[in-house]
Amino acid sequence: MEQVPAISVLMPVYNAERYVAEAVESILKQTFTDFEFLIINDGSTDRSRQILQRYAEQDSRIRLICRENRGLVATLNEMIDLARAPLLARMDADDVSYPERFAKQLEFIKKNQDVVCVGGMFELIDEKGRFLTRLHPPERDPEIQQLMLKGHTAICHPCAMMRTSIVRRVGGYDLTVPCAEDLDLWLRLGESGRLANMPDYLLKYRLNSDSVSERKGEEQRRDILNASQRAWQRRGITECFGATEHWRPDPTPSSQHAFMLKYGWWAFNSGQRRTAIIYGLKAIRILPVKIAGWKLLLASLVQPMTNHPPKQNS
Repeated sequence: MEQVPAISVLMPVYNAERYVAEAVESILKQTFTDFEFLIINDGSTDRSRQILQRYAEQDSRIRLICRENRGLVATLNEMIDLARAPLLARMDADDVSYPERFAKQLEFIKKNQDVVCVGGMFELIDEKGRFLTRLHPPERDPEIQQLMLKGHTAICHPCAMMRTSIVRRVGGYDLTVPCAEDLDLWLRLGESGRLANMPDYLLKYRLNSDSVSERKGEEQRRDILNASQRAWQRRGITECFGATEHWRPDPTPSSQHAFMLKYGWWAFNSGQRRTAIIYGLKAIRILPVKIAGWKLLLASLVQPMTNHPPKQNS
């Protein structure tokens, strides 16, 4: 009789040849090894398939499926149906999991039987892997739920570990909110049990210009509102939407400029002077007449590192 693994890892892949090897290796190098690694190559047109096939030939824990493109949400639901383990661990093809992620999450979820989904702290890196900052989402269920009802995704999707039976019971991911599928699922899971974030850093999350958040910002904000409204109706509460701040830049120069400044100051305050200089120059190239980019560049070149950036002006 075939042994059932403890964890089913779900990683959809679409045109991720730049990062997918690092992502796969970060899973294969987990200190906890009793998992199956479900990977669906969702119709990639780059070299993702060849890279994945090489890893699948080397490690029997990988269950690789290559097929035509069906989209992220349909792919995730397909993997939920295929999963054999009692726990699901999400992973994205451009992120990096820390080696003890699964061991820590498994221990946490075993000790907290009422937890249906657990995430954790994570670091932000840019497309070239440069460190920007660390983010600390709330750890306790009340704070997580409150933020999510306001439209804030308070559990990082590729950090999540979930109970398979509960995910299936609530119907998996919803195809009608394809740009906020994680928030919608967390809200529904939160009606079946407790949500949590571990205080440990579990993942390096890559800010990728090809992500849904950057390519489909307006659609994502629409889907976030839709998912939130459904949760208000299910829970019988009045409107409490509050997600007004954009998570990623839109195509306008002013938004691109603002986010280059944000990333640059994150790097500056993290002691990453060279990265801060790079983002100061990016901001200047976008809007050279704005003084804020020049201030970031100058601070990065000559000022000692501080805990707070100098006051910024437009």
